[in-house]
Amino acid sequence: MNKTEHIPLNTIKISQKAINKVKEFAKRDSREKFGLKVAVQGGGCSGLQYLLEIVDGPDKDDKIIIEDGLQIYVPKKAYVFLAGTLLDYSDGLNGKGFEFMNPNAKSSCGCGDSFSV
Repeated sequence: MNKTEHIPLNTIKISQKAINKVKEFAKRDSREKFGLKVAVQGGGCSGLQYLLEIVDGPDKDDKIIIEDGLQIYVPKKAYVFLAGTLLDYSDGLNGKGFEFMNPNAKSSCGCGDSFSV
């Protein structure tokens, strides 16, 4: 999947590179059963900020998306801000880390960790 590919607005996609990195982090932490919580919270320089966390399982109100065996848990309140997003992982010269390509973001800060709608 490339960064210019259109993601349907009824889901969230995660690149194979990001999936592999999440699995690597979970293995490093000796987690056998895990999923990735993808959420947003108020804060950051643009108003909302992304949250990623490796967790044991979903909360009762989470939407569950499965990509290549990885369960992604998105709280229903956050889903409206994240629908259509591609989560990728960059390890290039300009920095390392997870990147959000979010069509709902009207603006974002320079670090890419926060956005506004």
